[in-house]
Amino acid sequence: MKKVLTTALAWLAVIAATPFAHALDEVTFGTDWQAEAEHGGYYQAIATGIYERYGIKVTLRQGGPQVNHTQLLAAGRLDFDEAPASFAGLNFARQKIPMVAVAAFFQKDPSVLIAHSGVGNDSLAALKGKPIMIGADTRVGWWLFLKSKFGYDDGQIRPYNFNPAPFLADKNAVQQGYLTSEPLVIEKQGVKPVVFLLADYGYTSYGSIIETSQKMINEQPDLVQRFVNASTEGWYSYLYGDPAAGNALIKKDNPEQTDDLLGYAHDKMKANGIIDSGDSEKTGIGAMTDARWKDFFDVMAAQGLYPKDMDWQKAYTLRFVNQRVGMALKK
Repeated sequence: MKKVLTTALAWLAVIAATPFAHALDEVTFGTDWQAEAEHGGYYQAIATGIYERYGIKVTLRQGGPQVNHTQLLAAGRLDFDEAPASFAGLNFARQKIPMVAVAAFFQKDPSVLIAHSGVGNDSLAALKGKPIMIGADTRVGWWLFLKSKFGYDDGQIRPYNFNPAPFLADKNAVQQGYLTSEPLVIEKQGVKPVVFLLADYGYTSYGSIIETSQKMINEQPDLVQRFVNASTEGWYSYLYGDPAAGNALIKKDNPEQTDDLLGYAHDKMKANGIIDSGDSEKTGIGAMTDARWKDFFDVMAAQGLYPKDMDWQKAYTLRFVNQRVGMALKK
């Protein structure tokens, strides 16, 4: 009888010491666009039970052209939000809105310029003064970096309608794009483009940035840490393991995503170090540094986007990253 009691007490101790034996914490997470490979780590963490292992049940809400998840986060309708670039955190800081970036899962922003080969447009410097098709948001986004570093000017800007037809019809055309999508569309039309990944030329914006409220950080820091850690493991699994589970969920949420497109995007992100390069190779996926945030802010403030005396460090916290979480999963 004593042995049985001892064994039972031992099991109770194990259960009590096991993390998240209690009910799962439910959180709502908004991505920056419709489901795609660029969200693969989050879908992988759902599909393979990583979030649940960390005691979290995640409801993922897709973004899209008519969805403003930044506003929904500020209104308290989302617990976490994915921002595509560092502008979002700095915009919150400028407006003194208590929302904070807690991790950056893209070490490189995947934004690119795309040109035709063999016409002299073989470097970013060569594009100075030439017409370039960009969208309205880009004009107050990474275009400011190109103005600062390469001397581009607004007279070069031509409207971009997110259709490759004008580019394909004109060998001198140059357009914006995303490393993981537009080049593939163009290649399928028989054109091998020149692709300039802006991050490789000094553009220091992060991408796939996770934001949450200062209130959440103050009141539930453990939940924030678990969400960041689980998402980190999800990205390691998607990038270096078998992404099939995550891709299946992506296709369920967005049937327009094909295996061809998902595979292309996955391979481009891995080959170009979009997720895992630089600081993340030392301190883990999701890494951020003060130096990167300062460099980005300084460039944008010099272009007049932000006041130079703004408290830019309110945009983010390093509390939940740079802990080498999940690095053992890298293969």
